[in-house]
Amino acid sequence: MWLRRVSSTAVTALLLAQTGLLLFLISRPRLPPAASSEERVHVLVLSSWRSGSSFVGQLFSQHPDVFYLMEPAWHVWAALSQGSALALHMAVRDLVRSVFLCDMDVFEAYLPWRRNLSDLFQWAESRALCSPPACSAFPRGAISSEAVCKPLCARRPFSLAQEACRSYSHVVLKEVRFFNLQVLYPLLSDPALHLRIVHLVRDPRAVLRSREQTAKALARDNGIVLGTNGKWVEADPELRVVREVCRSHVRIAEAATRKPPPALRGRYRLVRFEDLARAPLPEIRELYAFAGLSLTPQLEAWIHNITHGAGPGARREAFKTTSRDALNVSQAWRHALPFAKIRRVQDLCAGALQLLGYRPVFSEDEQRDLSLDLVLPRGPSSFSWASSTAERPGP
Repeated sequence: MWLRRVSSTAVTALLLAQTGLLLFLISRPRLPPAASSEERVHVLVLSSWRSGSSFVGQLFSQHPDVFYLMEPAWHVWAALSQGSALALHMAVRDLVRSVFLCDMDVFEAYLPWRRNLSDLFQWAESRALCSPPACSAFPRGAISSEAVCKPLCARRPFSLAQEACRSYSHVVLKEVRFFNLQVLYPLLSDPALHLRIVHLVRDPRAVLRSREQTAKALARDNGIVLGTNGKWVEADPELRVVREVCRSHVRIAEAATRKPPPALRGRYRLVRFEDLARAPLPEIRELYAFAGLSLTPQLEAWIHNITHGAGPGARREAFKTTSRDALNVSQAWRHALPFAKIRRVQDLCAGALQLLGYRPVFSEDEQRDLSLDLVLPRGPSSFSWASSTAERPGP
């Protein structure tokens, strides 16, 4: 039998090529197998502006098992800013559902020009978009940095967001654009979703103080909350937006605790920012357990660092998660706000204060006295459930 001769040079070249391919396959980043839609857990961090939601979002974003997006429904409100918050509820819910299912084509209606990851609102807040397969700025298990991620990953293709989403076991979205719980009931009963809701609240007095520092950035959203038909509202001396935010928290908490639908039982958790500030690690362990996640040593060290910084943070860092003194942040309003304004907030948000467990102050002396604890113990025996029957949304 005649055999064709193969030169030693060709054999050597073939072996080198195979060796190079093998080394490439071994050395490239290994991604975990993609989670199926039946196994994936979906977590909605449901909150309002200036309530510590960016901090809680980062607690999830930095977890190696989580694909996180910060306020994807920002795009709905940006495109449909002449609508009201309640009129836009359905569009926001439909977008959230699609993103939970890693269907990023839903953004076509709001981002027809989308080309890069940087077209997404606050995209660099997502560690998953700074890690493989979306980008290689950080390994999947590392703590990411927005400042490092932005220049390296901004021009990565938009389609990689969908690929990245499908490679994680948990999808977590932070949203501030839901004003009742009932609009989410279809998601709770959706067989394609395994939804858990983290309802994050904060003392309304602290919320007001933080809002005043970021008034310009909130002007468009204020207009939508108040139903002004597209008119931006920066100045709000009557505190109408704060009133609506308080009402929404009361409606959501009451719906979840008084007569929750069967699909919600065991899938709703109320979290107060102040409790996170006082005992970060125990509270975060419980939060992770609720979401089906575990606290790694690396995350534990990072959490300690960002909650034990110096001072409350600079005004320019209002929308960033930086190292701060978390307890200082939670109490800053007691030094910064005049008592007359605090009394006004307490009148407008009396139901929320009672329901969520915040003690009112009755004098400037009480306001300044930091030895007086204004955060009541949690639990149904600690405070009565206030009724919001008279507190229905205006617009």
